Amino acid sequence: MFEEAQYFAPIAAQADGSVVVELSASHPGFADPVYRARRNAIAGLAVDHRPGTPIPAAEYTEQEHEVWALVISELAVKHAKYATSEYLGGAERLGLPRERIPQLEEVSQLLEPLTGFRYLPAAGLVPLRDFYGVLADGYFHSTQYIRHHSVPFYTPEPDVIHEVIGHANALAASRYAALYRLAGQAARRVETEEALEFVSKVFWFTLEFGVMREAGELKAYGAGILSSYGEIEEFRGMDIRPLDLAAMGTTHYDITKYQDVLFRAESLQHLEDVVGGFWDGCDDDSIAKLVAAAV
Repeated sequence: MFEEAQYFAPIAAQADGSVVVELSASHPGFADPVYRARRNAIAGLAVDHRPGTPIPAAEYTEQEHEVWALVISELAVKHAKYATSEYLGGAERLGLPRERIPQLEEVSQLLEPLTGFRYLPAAGLVPLRDFYGVLADGYFHSTQYIRHHSVPFYTPEPDVIHEVIGHANALAASRYAALYRLAGQAARRVETEEALEFVSKVFWFTLEFGVMREAGELKAYGAGILSSYGEIEEFRGMDIRPLDLAAMGTTHYDITKYQDVLFRAESLQHLEDVVGGFWDGCDDDSIAKLVAAAV
């Protein structure tokens, strides 16, 4: 329901060095001064972080831990039915805590021995080239805040539930982690903004909202589906199309609602061959040809 690298609430720097997260009037936490102060403080942790140093710990409240525990418990039931076996294997290997929100540094320490990935804190908007490019080095930008407690199964923007339950479990699976790295290499290789956008859209329709045929059923592997309590129940009824690079890279989508067009891989090997192969060798010229073919 959101563009991972773009749909963050804007951050405004103050004269005293603090930051303010500018929530829209429709945000569930807009009228909650305590939540807004928490968002500002947590964003400040990311702003103050320096590469190569441990990620500052966010002091979560009991109420926030309760939201995590509720959502991860409910999603685990849905994952058993709807998630691919590779994702489930990654989740088992990673072993996220179920009763409390893990710190990003803790997630990094669990993840790095498995696939080499670590997390970087994000206060807000991460430019596309930065967000995707660092995947090549085994880094993933992540928010640290959690959604408002009044709507535990909904967030209008990527929060720590999406970033960790959705992505870290996938990043703990070696074959998915390899695809993330290839996406990062592609983002660094291409030169034009148009080619970068194409690479990001292929990421959106695969590692964010990808589905796959497995054992005769349609399963999900995209983090956006697997971290959404509602969307995970709806994705099988969407417009499911064959995996198609030109279509994925040029299809427009609405970040504010469930994705009604999804692209299906016939197997993990099929995903690796088509999408992994594309990211492994794409450049501006090859992407321009794909765009022309889609017109």
